[in-house]
Amino acid sequence: MSSKQNCLLYIEDLEVSFDGFKAVNGLNLYIERNELRVIIGPNGAGKTTVLDMICGKTQPTSGSIWFKDRELVGMPEHQIVRSGVGRKFQTPSIYENLTVFENLEVSYPKGRSVFGSLFFRTTSEVVDCIHQVAEQIFLKECLDLEGAFLSHGQKQWLEIGMLLMQKPDLLMLDEPVAGMSAPEREQTAELLNRIRKDRSIIIIEHDMEFVARIADKVTVLHLGKILTEGSMQQVQQNPSVIEVYLGH
Repeated sequence: MSSKQNCLLYIEDLEVSFDGFKAVNGLNLYIERNELRVIIGPNGAGKTTVLDMICGKTQPTSGSIWFKDRELVGMPEHQIVRSGVGRKFQTPSIYENLTVFENLEVSYPKGRSVFGSLFFRTTSEVVDCIHQVAEQIFLKECLDLEGAFLSHGQKQWLEIGMLLMQKPDLLMLDEPVAGMSAPEREQTAELLNRIRKDRSIIIIEHDMEFVARIADKVTVLHLGKILTEGSMQQVQQNPSVIEVYLGH
């Protein structure tokens, strides 16, 4: 088990109930710095709910979530974002009427508040950051293209890029390759392996082949609890996992 000192994110005894049903039940999760962790499990296992609690969208019934030695439970969502947590949901959420450049530009932290946007100027620092991120997400040649004209996979990459503009210490992605073509999935694995050097990443995913290509460690959730954790190979060979998840 990782000690609290090694961890960027430290979750203990986390629980949440909806109408008496425990969606997450006594969860302990430890994410180290620069780790890429994948969370898998059948539908209803509590995967998305865990991300919802980390980013403040859902308040836990009990337990603690420590991030960079700060307790996140009870903190407003916008403060959690400012503290360095970036979250991408399943459906791409980009500005379709703005270009790729403009989508990245509006995601730059100094332009995000009303006050900030009034006085925001696209400095050379911002432009450099946009070009750097665009290259990371395979969209350097598409900077002048409106979001509406991107493929599904490119929209997913753009949203990851919009999060990267905020320089998060923790990036959380919910099914980032859902609906992607095989080449796009391959490029996304390359993208994640490229951006993980500067941050920790938590991913929820069902595509086991994709998981095997990216994960440092895999956590299997079942009925709101951790069933097992380990390398992809260890998880795939675990009889309990085969029974509740991979076998189906």
